[in-house]
Amino acid sequence: MKHLLSTADLSKQEAVGLLDTAAQMAATQSREIKKLPTLRGRTVVNLFFEDSTRTRISFETAAKRLSADVINFSAKGSSVSKGESLKDTALTLHAMGADAVVVRHWASGAPYQLAHAGWLDAAVLNAGDGTHMHPTQALLDAYTIRRHLAVRGSGLPGGAADGVGADLAGLRVAIVGDVLHSRVARANVALLRTLGAEVTLVAPPTLVPVGVETWPCRTSYDLDATLDDWRPDAVMMLRVQRERMSGGAGAFFPSPLEYSRYYGLDARRLARLADHAIVMHPGPMNRGLEISAEAADSDKAVIVEQVANGIAVRMAALYLLMAGDSSAEGNDL
Repeated sequence: MKHLLSTADLSKQEAVGLLDTAAQMAATQSREIKKLPTLRGRTVVNLFFEDSTRTRISFETAAKRLSADVINFSAKGSSVSKGESLKDTALTLHAMGADAVVVRHWASGAPYQLAHAGWLDAAVLNAGDGTHMHPTQALLDAYTIRRHLAVRGSGLPGGAADGVGADLAGLRVAIVGDVLHSRVARANVALLRTLGAEVTLVAPPTLVPVGVETWPCRTSYDLDATLDDWRPDAVMMLRVQRERMSGGAGAFFPSPLEYSRYYGLDARRLARLADHAIVMHPGPMNRGLEISAEAADSDKAVIVEQVANGIAVRMAALYLLMAGDSSAEGNDL
């Protein structure tokens, strides 16, 4: 296993194996001493060309708990701000002996280029590229869903703890909001379908991507009908990404109040969810826009747990890419 670039590249066996490894990593984090010696002597570089809090800190924590040395590189205040190219940055990291590069970039496809252009000899993990993909976010979302709901699916053998060994067959996931600009939505649709779940995207027509009919999911413009008629097991609210909206948010919906009225998860809609259903959000949240405070802080919400699960999932990804089965070397995860 060499790179983690897209959830679309994962087979069902690989995805379940990664989630199972994450469960093993999570078990070690309940110990008094959380560090493992697995990646001692290895160097992980966090290469971030876009602002991030959760993802960068999560990857840094994951690498340090595996005893790797971590270098945090931000485009702001670096040679990139002086005009240095992605290629020259990669060559610099190669010269410094980076073993893995975690990259977030504003351009879709940048991690793929890093992985395959021959500029560096390191595992590349995509931490979000443009509006394209965010594979570790989708994996931590799937891990969270499996821990709470896989016992209801057909893939669970004998009710194993935390859903270990299970896929997500039989589960329904609604992904709601700004699908157009969401790499989280794209990554989740691919992974959830691979794991056997049914997915419905819910968004206003202006925030649905062109060509969405080719995605392996349903599409709806009516959140209330989806909640009442389709009865999802998990509802994932997406952040309204106003910073990516050319012409401003007003070019995509009339007003924040209008958006919240038709596509926001509030107390009224929360009460209509099934008893077992969970509420998710990749963060950061726009409270009062796509999700109300009541929904975000409710007993159904697993949003804080998603952050915690992200560390275990990223530990698993780093472990499998840097210390996993050497017979798989040369293949993307």
